[in-house]
Amino acid sequence: MASSSNAKHKRIAEEEEEEEEETLEELEGFDDFTLASSWERFISEIEAICRVWMVDGPKNLVEKGAECLGSQKKLYKVKSEMKHGTKLYSIEYYFCVSNKGKASFWDDDLHDLQLSFGVSDFMVIAPLSASGVVLDAPESTKLLSSVAIALTNCGSGVVLDAPESTKLLSSVAIALTNCGSNWPAFVPVHDPSRKAYIGIQNLGLIFTRRFDADRIGSQVPIRLMHLEGLYELFISKFALYSVDFSASFFKVQFAMKLTYRSPPYESDDEIDSVDPEVNESKGDIVSSNHIKTQWDDDCPWTEWYSAEDPIRGFELVAIWSGRMFESSLEMAELENASSFDAEKWLLCPIIFPFMMDDSTWMFVGFASQIRLLVSALDMSFEAQFLDDFVSAENPASDKSKSSTAIPPPTVLDRVLKEIFHDGGHNSHLVERDNKHSRAIKGAPLESLFAQFCLHSLWFGGCNIRAIASLWIEFVREVRWCWEESQPLPKMPSDSTIDLSTCLIHQKLQMLAICIEKKNSSHDTHNSTESVDHTPSGKKVDAEADPFKEPVKDENGSYLRSYSHQDSEPSTSSSFKHHDYSVRSPDLQKVDQVRKGSAGVVGSMMLLHSYQKMHAPYTQDAPIMTEDMHEERLHAVEVFGDAFSFSGQLERDILSSDMSAFKAANPDAVFEDFIRWHSPGDWENDDTEGCAGDGNNWPPRGKLSQRMSERGNLWRQIWNDSPPLPVLEQKPLLDPIREGEKILHYLETLKPHQLLEQMVCTAFRASADILNQTIYGDFKPMKTRFNQLYITLASTLKPLQANHLREKAELIGDLRRLCLVFEHIEKLLIFAASIHRKLLDVPRLSEAMFSDYFNFYLPKMGTSLESICYDQEFKTKQLVMMHERDAVAILFPPPTANQSWRKVLSMGNLLNGHEPILREIIFSINDRVEDSHYGSSIPMATTEEIQTHRMYIQGTSNDLWVALSVTSWD
Repeated sequence: MASSSNAKHKRIAEEEEEEEEETLEELEGFDDFTLASSWERFISEIEAICRVWMVDGPKNLVEKGAECLGSQKKLYKVKSEMKHGTKLYSIEYYFCVSNKGKASFWDDDLHDLQLSFGVSDFMVIAPLSASGVVLDAPESTKLLSSVAIALTNCGSGVVLDAPESTKLLSSVAIALTNCGSNWPAFVPVHDPSRKAYIGIQNLGLIFTRRFDADRIGSQVPIRLMHLEGLYELFISKFALYSVDFSASFFKVQFAMKLTYRSPPYESDDEIDSVDPEVNESKGDIVSSNHIKTQWDDDCPWTEWYSAEDPIRGFELVAIWSGRMFESSLEMAELENASSFDAEKWLLCPIIFPFMMDDSTWMFVGFASQIRLLVSALDMSFEAQFLDDFVSAENPASDKSKSSTAIPPPTVLDRVLKEIFHDGGHNSHLVERDNKHSRAIKGAPLESLFAQFCLHSLWFGGCNIRAIASLWIEFVREVRWCWEESQPLPKMPSDSTIDLSTCLIHQKLQMLAICIEKKNSSHDTHNSTESVDHTPSGKKVDAEADPFKEPVKDENGSYLRSYSHQDSEPSTSSSFKHHDYSVRSPDLQKVDQVRKGSAGVVGSMMLLHSYQKMHAPYTQDAPIMTEDMHEERLHAVEVFGDAFSFSGQLERDILSSDMSAFKAANPDAVFEDFIRWHSPGDWENDDTEGCAGDGNNWPPRGKLSQRMSERGNLWRQIWNDSPPLPVLEQKPLLDPIREGEKILHYLETLKPHQLLEQMVCTAFRASADILNQTIYGDFKPMKTRFNQLYITLASTLKPLQANHLREKAELIGDLRRLCLVFEHIEKLLIFAASIHRKLLDVPRLSEAMFSDYFNFYLPKMGTSLESICYDQEFKTKQLVMMHERDAVAILFPPPTANQSWRKVLSMGNLLNGHEPILREIIFSINDRVEDSHYGSSIPMATTEEIQTHRMYIQGTSNDLWVALSVTSWD
């Protein structure tokens, strides 16, 4: 008994030990690979990879570097590789990270397999190569893997036969079952161009879903070109008996998406192929109307270049969804329905490739030409004179000659005529200038130098030799205008210099003024006599008129009359009242010697005589350019006493004003001049009465402390200044001398100094031209353009400074600026195109521009490297019901010439155009009741599942069908 009891306990202990070992073995997942086959090991490798992905989950996989697919960043992919036998296989897991609601059937970011089979997360396993080479060394494996990946990326697929693909799919299915995963798995079969797949998905203990897809790439049977035939094809997949499908009734859920593409613009060959009888009947009217015009003929940049239309057309998507059909007759009726009956319209522009590619040769515009101008600036530092780049004997130009050429003289003459052609100034251009434009130190758009810079961008490829030759001839034309006393075209001749512009423009402004002063010096003698030698009976009105236009002196200087803002010259009537009613016996004598009076100064009286104060005509202050101002400031710094030396520098101007004041007021004293010229230096007594009151004469007051100091420079100048009217004075500005100095500056300008000012002016003028574009109320575009002006001003500010940066740094910054300018120019052209094409639907045009702006925004950096994106712009905008008529205009009825070229084979026409792509989803559902097929899991409720689903995509020449079937196992 004892022995049997011991044996029993021993047996129980052994059984418990075996159970513990089995449990431990299950926990450790131990497999005896010495006994398992290679196929089993292959399944185990797949299972291990899947377990890792399942444990990580979508969020961790994204953090570990999963590849993002699609612009909306919803779909991601991870990839792994494995070896089975002599072949390498790639296993890819596609997953979504956003589960906010159920995705639409027609989401543009859906993967082809997601759209085709209605799945979310899925796996794809496929061979990488079929070389048949057995690789033992690790390096060989790595090399083969790299080559295989490259081949896969190039689109070179591997043809899988049915047995191999079935075995591969079975391996994945077993591995996923072991993991407890319900991911659908797909394997590509046949040639990759067929887009054929088989797949399987385990839905638990009851259901299994199988997938199959294939494509007809040649002639499609006529029956399958129509909705009725496609409907019957779907019904045949689940009907268990032969039946007349047209007479049968099945509740089939239906969704359809039709894609239309707007026709291209009429080309020249289409114009030539118009019926000759039509041409003869219409005569010359037809030929004139058929002159091909560019889309941007009325855009501001079209004077300089014609831009490719960034929008090649539009794609319109019409969607029918959530409908139920019970017979093929209903499908036939739907095929004849208008696209206006669709539940939803979506519109998307077709973008021209140059808008996506950053290659320099893809886009031609202001930015591309300014980039060439920057290259010319880079080369300009190689020579001291511009003639060196043109001269055939100078070795400095050898480098430039190898890649550049000078246009022929005929082209040069034509360009010069365009530059110097004075077509008049357009005032509306000035009004549209951006408020930030003046911050860029360049020449205004309509100025002579700005036109030179703009023409240089397109002259001879904008190379340094072409620019040098054009500048030399440009200066010769300017000298001819000077020598022949001809007005300088496109340059204002007023007596002001705009110091916010570049120095060359300032010099040309001053030269235009000198030319006019030189011309006016020959014909002012008669006007001089009419001012100074008027008979005494008529002199009162002439001198008392404060609105009299200034006359010009014999040297062409403009005459100006100074008057304090609180001491306006009196009118004619007031002058008579105060001058004639209280005239003294000696007043007639004073009037006879008074010269150069512009009229009385209000009610002001002279201190030492009971006479009205007269404002004299005075010379304009000498005009100065920026470099002349800098020379004066530098002289002040050198001599130390800024005030004293500044007074010395202005001695000629002050002396001229004092002489004119003395001539107009013979009895005036120094204090009278201060009261008129510098009222702030005259301190009135508090007890002084109203000016002009005879009881309060003479005026009471005193000079300021500054003017009362001993040895005051102003008093010295007053004592030394003779009483001379401006017509008898030496002019402050010598137009001959200043004009020759300007021409010398232009002829001896260093190459890099010219190119620096050309770059600034080219940027400013190009931006001002683009800023005139009409593109609607696109707020992002307006904001970006204002930011562009600010960027240009800040980047170009140190370009003309005396302390230039390193050449390499300067050129690099300018090239990055060209890239920024190009991005804005592309966006602006797109905005103009979308605005004019959707002029009747502004909401739609603004929404489309906003979508494209957000898509393009990541490209708008300053990196010089090309940024080319693989993804396309696919964002679509919903078309409202009231906007459909305006959108339909984008699809005009085809012409007779277009109609005979294509035989219509599908229905649902839009203005005579059939869809370029038709996508259909058929599906049918069934109910699952409790304990169906003997399920051991009781189901509390009745559930409805999708048993059959068919996705169809194609045209009359192409058809792709994807079928998924759910079965009970």
